[in-house]
Amino acid sequence: MSSQETLLAALTPLLAAESRAEAAAAGIEAGDLEQAVWLRLLERLRADGAPDRPADWLRRAVRAEVRRARRTSGRERPYHEEVPPGGDPEAPGSPEDSALTAERRRTLRAAVTRTPGRCPRLLNAMLDPADPTYREIAGTLGISQGSLGPMRSRCLGCLRRMLAAEVPASGRRGRVRGTDR
Repeated sequence: MSSQETLLAALTPLLAAESRAEAAAAGIEAGDLEQAVWLRLLERLRADGAPDRPADWLRRAVRAEVRRARRTSGRERPYHEEVPPGGDPEAPGSPEDSALTAERRRTLRAAVTRTPGRCPRLLNAMLDPADPTYREIAGTLGISQGSLGPMRSRCLGCLRRMLAAEVPASGRRGRVRGTDR
């Protein structure tokens, strides 16, 4: 057995134990963590040779991969299933989806009615299922087409602030002390 094979055989149980201990805190699978560290070790062996203190290097590598996983998980977005060909993108997949969609629409419509000034009329016109053009909306509201964009922007900003106060933000925001060091 070569020295690299001996090193890998000696580190396998330690890496498995470290990965099982650290993976849950990072929100990843222990096997994925092991694979990332093995890759890092193989890259290290090719470039610089074996580390002087392999067990210490392995523990540091596991923790570095956990930190990397935590950083990237905050930026990743879940993949939503694609609409099947010929399927309706608005068709709910389950009763729960249907109820959640209906609740979101009710919340949006209620917030639209509470916006100030001419915003409710403008936003309702924009939410019209017939999808009118800017020219049609401007004609319906009796305003110039050129003022529709700035007015829309102000109304959407107001609506966004109202909804942000009502709906909690998904995921964590900012850094939690003591976790990313």
